[in-house]
Amino acid sequence: MEVVKTVFLLTLLTILFVWIGGMIGGTQGMLIAFLMAMAMNFWSYFNSDKMVLSHYHAVEVDEKSAAGLYDIVKRLSKKANTPMPKVYIIPDHVPNAFATGRNPSHAAVAVTEGLLELLDDNEVEAVLAHEMSHVKHYDILIGTIAATIAGAIAMLSNFLYMFGGSDRDRPNPIIMIVLMLVMPIVASIIQMAVSRNREFMADEGAAKLTKNPQWLQSALLKLENYNRQGSIHDATPETAHMFIVNPFTGKNFSFASLFSTHPDTQSRIERLEKLKGAV
Repeated sequence: MEVVKTVFLLTLLTILFVWIGGMIGGTQGMLIAFLMAMAMNFWSYFNSDKMVLSHYHAVEVDEKSAAGLYDIVKRLSKKANTPMPKVYIIPDHVPNAFATGRNPSHAAVAVTEGLLELLDDNEVEAVLAHEMSHVKHYDILIGTIAATIAGAIAMLSNFLYMFGGSDRDRPNPIIMIVLMLVMPIVASIIQMAVSRNREFMADEGAAKLTKNPQWLQSALLKLENYNRQGSIHDATPETAHMFIVNPFTGKNFSFASLFSTHPDTQSRIERLEKLKGAV
């Protein structure tokens, strides 16, 4: 069911993007918007992982430089029947982790120094199992596509009022202004819904890989509590969906739950509780 929701939401994002293109330039605008979406997704497919790893100053490690961490990832990749991803450590004391890459054969998992300091070995394994589940189910690609299209919709909306077709075809100015303001919000909500669906699926995948849902429950509680005190250095809203817990958990934003890239931690823990004895 979660897969169906994700496909539906991604399709809705693309339709919204093309429709705004049509508002700006009619049929030709729709075609240009569609081609733009394809080009941006193509670029993201091959380059987003390099950019995000560089942005967070992630350092690649191997069996010699981080034997324990590397061994956990290696063991989990065998259980998940996926190629061994590259392993990175982010020099930041705020605990968090993410996966990136265009497919399981070109994937990477990254954890912060803070995560390794805060969690015990079982909890670290549960977090990495969550990230490996993302890798196996192409969530890293899906999340990148959703973020790219949502960002493009916001960009197009800024031009909507000024370039909304000919004077004859241009909608009522008030409607144009409303659309300009509302469309980026709608796109963001859809993007967040995609991200939340994939987080629930990755939690379930982690429970199945480790056979111990309580490990991830414990890890999520620790990560949630710590991230309320501060966020990773240079964290950006565009990459928030990638992390196992929202790096902006401690920020006091209005309507935070509506625009959160993650389900609330209590809901995740409750779902994991139901998996005990079933994995």
